[in-house]
Amino acid sequence: MKDFTPIYIAVLLFFVTFSAKAQQDPHFSLYKYNMNVVNPAYAGTNDHLEAVVGVRSQWAGIKDAPETYNFNINSAIGKNVGVGLSVVNDKVFVLDETHLYADFSYKIKLAEQLDLHAGIKAGGSFLNINLNEVGIESDPLFSENVSMFNPNVGLGFYLKGERFYVTLSAPSLLANDRFEKDGVNPVSASDDQQFYVGGGYAIPLNDNFKLQPSVLGRAVSGVPLSVDITTSAWYKDRLELGANYRLEESITAFLTTNFMNDTLSFGYAFEYTTTDVGTFNNGSHEVILKLRLK
Repeated sequence: MKDFTPIYIAVLLFFVTFSAKAQQDPHFSLYKYNMNVVNPAYAGTNDHLEAVVGVRSQWAGIKDAPETYNFNINSAIGKNVGVGLSVVNDKVFVLDETHLYADFSYKIKLAEQLDLHAGIKAGGSFLNINLNEVGIESDPLFSENVSMFNPNVGLGFYLKGERFYVTLSAPSLLANDRFEKDGVNPVSASDDQQFYVGGGYAIPLNDNFKLQPSVLGRAVSGVPLSVDITTSAWYKDRLELGANYRLEESITAFLTTNFMNDTLSFGYAFEYTTTDVGTFNNGSHEVILKLRLK
């Protein structure tokens, strides 16, 4: 087993680094339905309660591939105030991480149909790494599991018009050490500051159809810029079919549908990785269920 120690370390480093860059990361194919995960200013923007439950299974067919479980809820609680809560659990190989954040937003009316929402986010991440599951014995690097809590804060702005929105946020302003061990093979990871900018626009075609293009960019120190370009078509505000292209990373097809007088929405997305990783898996699946109480 010891001959394979470098391989296990490489695998562990890969998944830890993957997760270390993912805190409050909108790595959701259906990111428009998880906006308050990355922007606290989104809370209360629709003047009613919204709750989303989602599951994302990444790289199907690969053992111990990333699994993400998401719950977020937000609501307006007054004329200008919104609050929200998001819980995101990531499981990758031997790593289990839960992000728990509360949001507060305040609306500033700029015009009759133009509002600017400013928000703050506070909470943190519970990180657990079970190194015993790696199966490497007699190696001091893997002799002790890791468990820690990293607090963080963020802020954001959300500009909402009649047919468009613009989002700008930094959901994790603090740079925290996530995992660091001394020994023959020291390992470390950290949270870096992240910045998101994007927007979307609804284009009516006729009484039944409309197009809704959108874009979301993410900038993280030391990581290539990530940009999602999305276009979807709506039929009578009941059925949405769309496609997403994440530059030099993946392509996605998705659908959502509203029922019960728009009280419930269901969404499904299939993402195919365009990098070399795509040749070793069967794509990624994502499902959401959204509740609206007006």
